Amino acid sequence: MSESTQDQLEEQPERPLVVVGVSQTSHSPVALRWAADYTQLLGANLLAVRAWRPSHPPSAAAGRPSAVSRDVGGEREYAEAALYDDVRQSLGDDHRAHCEIREGTPLSVLTALSGIAALLVIDAPRRTDLSTTPMLAHRLVYNATCPVVVMPPRISQQPDSPLVTAGKWLARGFVESAGTAGRPGIRPPSHTGSDPDTPSG
Repeated sequence: MSESTQDQLEEQPERPLVVVGVSQTSHSPVALRWAADYTQLLGANLLAVRAWRPSHPPSAAAGRPSAVSRDVGGEREYAEAALYDDVRQSLGDDHRAHCEIREGTPLSVLTALSGIAALLVIDAPRRTDLSTTPMLAHRLVYNATCPVVVMPPRISQQPDSPLVTAGKWLARGFVESAGTAGRPGIRPPSHTGSDPDTPSG
């Protein structure tokens, strides 16, 4: 944590700490609101955290150092501003959450914070996201040293992936076909060739 955030939390050491992981892609609005409501009931501090890693330096030919320098400090400031904006949009301008950018992967950052937190709150990954196996939520449950609350996709209202959308479309087609089968006035699909059970004219 930064010194300012650490100082603010140490002012109330008797209050438990609830940590919510804020995704850079989904922005975790439901997890933030749930955690904020819970901290009010619990009388706890709320820490909104985002894992962050600086960009890789550009490569140069023949092993020479790149002529393009990185502004790591500027990258971090931009990441911090983005996190503050995500928290503000979810909780409002008068929110009391502490915001913190921590260098590392989401798993390493949240696992480390579980050592001092009373509770971790995260959004579930998209159900068909196979980019990481096993998923962050699954790995975090087995690595964290405090309870973990995971917002299911149906609650967090994350958009379905194309695969899930296609599956729902197919399922809807099957249901509609089953619902219309055998109804009066709805003819079954026609078949080529003669039907031996149908008397000829």
